[in-house]
Amino acid sequence: MALSIRILVVDDFEPWRQKIRSILHERPELLIVAEVGDGLAAVQAAEELKPDLILLDIGLPKLNGIQAALQIQQVSAKSKILFLSENRSRDIAEEALRTGAHAYLTKSSAGSELFPAIEQVLQDKQFVTADLAGPDLIDLKHKHITDARDRKKSVAPLPPVNVSIRHELEFYSDDAGLVDGFAHLTEAALEVGNAVVLVTTEPHRKAIIQRLRRDGVDVDAVLKQSRCILLDTAETLSKIMVAGLPDPVRCARLVDDLITRAVKSAKGEHPRVAICGECAPTLLAEGNTEAAIRLEHLWDEVTRRYDADTLCGYLWSAIPRQENNIIFKRICAEHSAIHGRALGY
Repeated sequence: MALSIRILVVDDFEPWRQKIRSILHERPELLIVAEVGDGLAAVQAAEELKPDLILLDIGLPKLNGIQAALQIQQVSAKSKILFLSENRSRDIAEEALRTGAHAYLTKSSAGSELFPAIEQVLQDKQFVTADLAGPDLIDLKHKHITDARDRKKSVAPLPPVNVSIRHELEFYSDDAGLVDGFAHLTEAALEVGNAVVLVTTEPHRKAIIQRLRRDGVDVDAVLKQSRCILLDTAETLSKIMVAGLPDPVRCARLVDDLITRAVKSAKGEHPRVAICGECAPTLLAEGNTEAAIRLEHLWDEVTRRYDADTLCGYLWSAIPRQENNIIFKRICAEHSAIHGRALGY
C-alpha cells in the first residue's frame, strides 16, 4: 500500500461517517481528505480533490451513488470507487460494479472486510463482499458502459418481451429528470409496439406530453388508440385508498381495467404493457410512508398476474433526510431492480 492514500468518504449518515473515521484511523497511511453527504457534493469534491479512493454509499440525496459514480468517472477517472452500502441486492451490486467501480461492500461487513477490500482496489483488482460474491459478479467493472449518453439513448429501464415482469424504480434528482425518464421509456415502448400507462401528477403529465410531441411522437394518435393511457395520480389514489391505506380489491380492479384496455392496443406477437407511476411516491411525499410501502407491495402482487412492467419514479426530495437509509432500504426491497437495467427495447 502506498505511503499516503487520500480518501473521500460519501455518506449522508453522520454516525456512519464517524464509524468509518474510527476504522480508517487504525491505518495512518489512509487519510480522509473530505467527507460529504450527497451525490452532487461527491462529484464536486472528486473533481476538485482527485482522491485516490472514494468510499461511496448508494442511497444518497440529490444524486444517488450509482449516478454519482458515473459522473465521477468523467471528472476524476483515476479515483477508484469502493461502494459501501447496506443494500444486499445482487441487482444493485451488479449495477454498481457496472459503473466501473472496483468493489462493493456491505456496511455490516466493513469491520472485517474494509481493509482487505481497500488492498484489492488499490491493486486495481475487484472485491465483492462475501455475502454477494459469485461468478456472475466477477470483473463487471470491465464490462461497464462508459458513455452514459449513449446508454441513455439505447436503453429503457423495463424489458420488452419473453422475460418475467419487472417492477423497477428510479430516484430522480429533480422534476426534469423524472419527466425525461418517463418520456424516454414511453418512446421506447411505443417504438416496438407496446402500450404505456402514465399515472402522473398534472405538471409532470403536461411536460411529458410536450416532450413526446417535441420528439415526433403522434400523441393524439396513440391516445386515441389507447396505446398510451394517461391517468392523474390524485384521482387514481382516490379510487384505491380506504382509510388512508391502499385497498387490495380496489387496486386489483383498477389494474385489471387498465391492462385490459392497454394490451388490446399493443402490437406484436408478445404485446406488453409498461406502467410509469407516481402513486406510491406521492404518498411518501405526503408523509404517508406506510401507505407508500404497502402500495408498492400490493402493486407488485397484482401486476404479476399480467404481462405488465412498472417503473416507479421517486424524487430524492421525497425521502425524509433523517430516515433516508431506512426508508430507502424498504422501498428498494419492494422492487426487482433499482435505476433500470440494460434490458432495452
